[in-house]
Amino acid sequence: MKELVILSGKGGTGKTTILSSFAVLAERTVLVDCDVDAANLHLVLEPEIEERFDFWSGQTASIDQDRCMDCGVCREHCRFEAIRNTTVDQFSCEGCGLCSRLCSTGAITMQDNLAGEWFRSRTSFGTLFHARLGIGQGNSGKLVALLRREAMDLAESEGVDYLLCDGPPGIGCPVISSLSGADLALLVTEPSLSGLHDLERVNELCRHFQVPSMVCLNRSDLNEEIGEHIENFCLEAGIELAARIPYEPIVASALAEGIPVVEYAQCEAGREIRSLWERIRSEQVLFAKR
Repeated sequence: MKELVILSGKGGTGKTTILSSFAVLAERTVLVDCDVDAANLHLVLEPEIEERFDFWSGQTASIDQDRCMDCGVCREHCRFEAIRNTTVDQFSCEGCGLCSRLCSTGAITMQDNLAGEWFRSRTSFGTLFHARLGIGQGNSGKLVALLRREAMDLAESEGVDYLLCDGPPGIGCPVISSLSGADLALLVTEPSLSGLHDLERVNELCRHFQVPSMVCLNRSDLNEEIGEHIENFCLEAGIELAARIPYEPIVASALAEGIPVVEYAQCEAGREIRSLWERIRSEQVLFAKR
């Protein structure tokens, strides 16, 4: 089983568009939507939820009104201003636990926090693991690690060929959790200044974790000048520019109807995505294990 994670330094570059087509082209696969803060792979693959689970992460303070003396010590020392009168603002509390240690009457306790839920779903192309965080909840890196672990266990038990991960944007904790231990990272970018800048950042992250990477330039014909800058960057950094996918309005139409591009219609973008998948799975580049 080989694991491919699709990343970009910024959002909106086309990661989900490409991965949904890869799900069609891969013969045996398990899928993971690692963008748990704003999951959208399910919008294209239309999964049927088979199991759902609560995701518990962190703690939040709770005040027992019967035991509270309203001395104000907890309120005075809370650096997050989460305690107002004798109640805790659940959205402001960071779960540090200082108030519970300061409370002389034991009125404050730390309660486990229900941060969201995660799902195991069935799609036409394989099992999909995805999640939804609650409003204002964090610890998404921990949730990504949970999804990947569950997906790996299933992939190994079923003997599938590929584990395909739709990564989150940026270079923060959820991206690190998506990237670490992967066999190959496909970096999707676009010909814009922000696309180039964030490609440089996410490539540095791949180098740090020693994960092989290759680049896909999406909407490649929108700005030829910046596209050349991206090509030069790839040459200087020693990264393969594996695909140049042109902009086509039909791609947006396919996504609006919830159909992967390679299944929707014959188009140049679809042909480039097919060629990119064949390039990825070829023996020349396929996931040299460290």
